[in-house]
Amino acid sequence: MSSGQFQVLHDWARAQANRQVKSKCMALFNLDPDISREKRSAAEPRRPEGRSQVWGWLLLVLMAVLAFFFVRSVRQVRIEVAQIERQTEEMNRRLSEVEQRSQTEAQDAAQAAQSAQAAAHQRDQADAARAESQNEAQKAQQQAAVAKQEASQAEQTAQQYRQQREQELAHLKDVLSHIADTRRTAGGLVVTLGSNSIRFDFDKSDIKPQYREILSRIAGVLMSVEGYSISVYGYTDDIGTADYNLKLSERRAQAVRDYLVESGVDPKIVTSKGYGKSDPRAPGDSAAAHATNRRVEIGIVDTTIRLAGPAN
Repeated sequence: MSSGQFQVLHDWARAQANRQVKSKCMALFNLDPDISREKRSAAEPRRPEGRSQVWGWLLLVLMAVLAFFFVRSVRQVRIEVAQIERQTEEMNRRLSEVEQRSQTEAQDAAQAAQSAQAAAHQRDQADAARAESQNEAQKAQQQAAVAKQEASQAEQTAQQYRQQREQELAHLKDVLSHIADTRRTAGGLVVTLGSNSIRFDFDKSDIKPQYREILSRIAGVLMSVEGYSISVYGYTDDIGTADYNLKLSERRAQAVRDYLVESGVDPKIVTSKGYGKSDPRAPGDSAAAHATNRRVEIGIVDTTIRLAGPAN
């Protein structure tokens, strides 16, 4: 309640009190505002003036007491109303603080709920990713185990195959050794057709009939093998120029190669090359050294093991 409203209430209460006091006084002294003073004087007996004054003072004292208590009551009411207003303002302030605190807590709770939901979603994603990674790792381990097993089996198969080819090559060497000088090399076999196996006339590359049997026997053996390449190499002694000996060695190697092909060896696997007087087998200028160096060699190489990559 504002101060203006209190003032209006105070004035109204004072007017009401004055009106009540006036009414009681008129009733006490039989006063009527409609009766003139002359008529009252004529109708009523005259009272002593001293007694009237006493009653007047008593009335004034009574009015003062009533006014004092009324003012005091109004002042107390104003004090109480002010206290109520202050309490109301304090309650409103506290209520506002509570509302703000409630809103803040609600926002914090909402944010916490969102954070918890996001964390749960991230946890679920992490769990799914971890499970997928574990599955992928397990699959990789299984694949690695299978690959290792397959590699082991392949190695065993390759080892068995190499052993089989080694046995075949050893058997081939044993057979060819009964025909001509045969030695084992890292890549296969080398059959040497020296002066004891085949001889050529001077400056000739023709194969004489008495040496064709040896080449036919060699061709018969080579026709039965598979997975080998055959190279025919020609060599000469050191008599003559290098160019002359190179061409002569090429003609002699080609003659042997042609005879093997004519005897039934697959021409796709047989090649020839001349080396002239390079790589002599016997040093010196003696007739024996010259005879040893004039030769044709047949190289037999296992192509399957070479292409498959034999173990070291």
